[in-house]
Amino acid sequence: MPISVDACVAQHQGDRREQQDRVAILPHPRGGGVVLAVVADGMGGHTGGVIAAQQVIHTASNNLEGFSARTESARNLLESCINEAHVLIKASRFMNEKDPHSTVVMLLLQPGKVSWAHCGDSRLYRFRGDSLVFRSTDHSYVEQLVVQGRITPEQALVHPNRNILLTSLGGVDAPKIAFGEAEGLQPGDTFLLCSDGLWAYFTDQELAWVINGSASAREASELLIGRARAMGNGDGDNISIAILKLVEVPPA
Repeated sequence: MPISVDACVAQHQGDRREQQDRVAILPHPRGGGVVLAVVADGMGGHTGGVIAAQQVIHTASNNLEGFSARTESARNLLESCINEAHVLIKASRFMNEKDPHSTVVMLLLQPGKVSWAHCGDSRLYRFRGDSLVFRSTDHSYVEQLVVQGRITPEQALVHPNRNILLTSLGGVDAPKIAFGEAEGLQPGDTFLLCSDGLWAYFTDQELAWVINGSASAREASELLIGRARAMGNGDGDNISIAILKLVEVPPA
């Protein structure tokens, strides 16, 4: 069954002074059905977050150019992207007199399978129709409380320490990286990568309903950003989204 990808990236500055997120969907320069999607949420004060997030995208693009799906593992590509970006972000601290940090979530799509990695609280969701198949677990203080059963996911959304991260790129310690992989892709599978400026306003099921109920990735992005902006009520964070919907190719 031939499958194509309906993909879209979208951003909104929210109510912040600048857009410190970066997002990209990068097709492999030699084709082959290989695509790398990246969302990076920069932190570190004025311009510092921009430097960090942009470095993540730049490093991912460079590493993808040299990636061979036949001879290299997806995990090695994702791990090298994150670790190299971490080192370069740390180095930029001395050159720019800033304190740049960034989260990252990456997804590598290849024919028949998908691999992902993340560090921080930018998220990956996998939906099949309007059902959640997988969601990444944030590297954050409140997410650990949820995992331990000490608070509910609803309480985590309004917890006073919800912005405390346990790891990120650019810090003193090496970044903690979580990996995943899945095969058996089929039409109706959708992948959402996003910064916390989006997911903070939705339950997992609400995201699934919006994405599954939208005719295209672009329509879903517009609806999600519009609703997040409305619920932000004048205090919304930067928003970044990458959506990849797998759709069946009709017979010629």
